[in-house]
Amino acid sequence: MNDSEDLKARRNLKALVELSRIINSSLDLEFILNNLLLTCLGKFLTTKGFIALNTNGLLQPRAKKGIAEEQFAHFPEIKNRDEIQSDKFKSYLASLNILAYDEICSFQECLGIIALGDKLDKTPYSNDDLDFLHTITNIAATAIQNSLMLSELKKTNRILDSRINRLNSLFELSKEFGLFSESTKVARLLVYSVIGQFLVQKFAVVSFEGKNLKILESKFPQDELLNALKIYNTKLITNSITKKEIETNYTDLQKFGIELIVPMQLQGETKGLILLGKRGSDSEYSEADIEYIYSVGSLAIVSIENQRLFKEALEKQKLEEDLEIAHDIQKNLLPHKIPQFTNFDVVANTVFSKQVGGDYYDVITLDNNNFCITIADVSGKGVSAALMMANLQAFLKTICKQGMQIDEATGLINDLITENTTEGKFITFFWAIIKNDSKQMLYVNAGHNHPLLIRKGKIKKLDKGGIILGVMKTMIPYSSEKLQLEKDDVIVLFTDGVSEAMNQNGEEFSDERLEKLSLSLAEKSAAEISSAIQNEVSKFAYSTVQSDDITLMVIKVK
Repeated sequence: MNDSEDLKARRNLKALVELSRIINSSLDLEFILNNLLLTCLGKFLTTKGFIALNTNGLLQPRAKKGIAEEQFAHFPEIKNRDEIQSDKFKSYLASLNILAYDEICSFQECLGIIALGDKLDKTPYSNDDLDFLHTITNIAATAIQNSLMLSELKKTNRILDSRINRLNSLFELSKEFGLFSESTKVARLLVYSVIGQFLVQKFAVVSFEGKNLKILESKFPQDELLNALKIYNTKLITNSITKKEIETNYTDLQKFGIELIVPMQLQGETKGLILLGKRGSDSEYSEADIEYIYSVGSLAIVSIENQRLFKEALEKQKLEEDLEIAHDIQKNLLPHKIPQFTNFDVVANTVFSKQVGGDYYDVITLDNNNFCITIADVSGKGVSAALMMANLQAFLKTICKQGMQIDEATGLINDLITENTTEGKFITFFWAIIKNDSKQMLYVNAGHNHPLLIRKGKIKKLDKGGIILGVMKTMIPYSSEKLQLEKDDVIVLFTDGVSEAMNQNGEEFSDERLEKLSLSLAEKSAAEISSAIQNEVSKFAYSTVQSDDITLMVIKVK
């Protein structure tokens, strides 16, 4: 080796050491690339060059000198090392007057390329030049690799920090959601948490209540939004819908500026939707953003659903308490013991359903010879029906001892009931005054199921009277009918719980079946008739839920 070559080798070595020292002194990628490029430009006396790195699977320019930005507008799409050697890429490099390039490779992968333009002295790049360029890129590759890894690590750390912050937010929100007892407050907190994270100005929170949509919070026009939502089967939305899909498949919602729809789900069922407009930064929602919004929505819908279930439990408890009160009222209104009469055998009882009905019966002794029988059915169920029954009993016990004619007394009872009931409530009512010694009966039927008078194998229905009680004040007087009862006559009084008892096939016991059964039992005692009818009804409606009280009164003339 002569002196000039030795001097050149020493200069090259010094340049390599200096480059290594400089680029390894920093982990800033831009600093490393610029120093690498400037070193090559100075070493080879060229005024132009660029470095392109593999970014997200594509080769992209990252540093340049002496090349205009617009010249990179048509930079080829390079996905792998083979395409770097392609004629297409070489042709592009030639268009930039690039005469030498080398791959920047670490021991793990190809990171990119460095490309240099023509020399100032217009001499070509020698093999020694290309070898030296390759040595430079090998030295730089480690520094570039370290910088890229650091950048990736920082990015990962930022994502992790963001996720930790969001997890902390979700934890705090889960506690906050549990403090509210109204769904609108839950929706407001949900909205505030989303606004705080994404600076959203337009939004809406929608919940599904059965088949209906309810807007809990909205910055969109509510009526127009509801109409637009009803066009689509939004309850079937199970995955988040982004801007592109909204523009394609939900054009009526896109008109509002909605860019994201996130379902609020509970056990795989969509219970509501979060509708968001564009972000304050104008950037699109990322997968991490959507995941966070979905998580907040899930917390909110759990809280909303828990509140709904809690309210239902309270309402159920209140209903059960009302039913228990109504049962007590009903039981106390019915006679604890039926009076005994020399010429009549009277048996009466009620089989209560789980839902408190308004069945009522009574046997009232007026004096030593006369007594009153009554049976009634109050519309509705629960406490209101029981209170109507109590009013009826009070009116009846007061009026029937005043000595009024039974038809006039029925009109007065109807007027009193009408004054003391709300619209839609009514009572079907039958009553009779019976003389024990002469066996005469005077009755009025105010719209009740017709009692059956069975005599010598035939049935007479006791239907004289007038309208049901409580619908309107008495305009047309009630009519009455007097009957002379005979020995072995049987009277069967009942409520619709008997005739309308239903079996598994949806068939009713019916008046016809009751009449036929009563005829067949006429020879038996009142107690035996009552027991047999109840048994037949129970057998007919076996294994079905009893939806109404079953009240039966049987009178047999001795």
